[in-house]
Amino acid sequence: MKIKVDENLPIEVARRLSDAGHDALSVLDQNMGGASDEEIAGICRTEDRILITLDVGFSDIRVHPPKENPGLIVFRLRRMNKVYVLDIVDRVMEALGREEIDGRLWIVDESRIRIRE
Repeated sequence: MKIKVDENLPIEVARRLSDAGHDALSVLDQNMGGASDEEIAGICRTEDRILITLDVGFSDIRVHPPKENPGLIVFRLRRMNKVYVLDIVDRVMEALGREEIDGRLWIVDESRIRIRE
């Protein structure tokens, strides 16, 4: 899968996804640090990439309708340390293998993944 990792996540997230066989780039890989949400969403649509982010603004379906995106994954975590986030990424990768993401918003927390269309 083609995935873009937002700058608010550790760079190791993109590496973990790449090591698992995904085509993963971070926003920073493309020198887009500081880009607006609209710019990032537009690039993801152009490149047909799923976006993984901590930015809860992407969970507003009025602003970012899931059907208009290749997939949005928003983490809503209580802890943000790197090891913990990477553990959550592993759980998300497992879900990507069995659940459709295209045109959907996944909101990921410690105990579940909520899916909105």
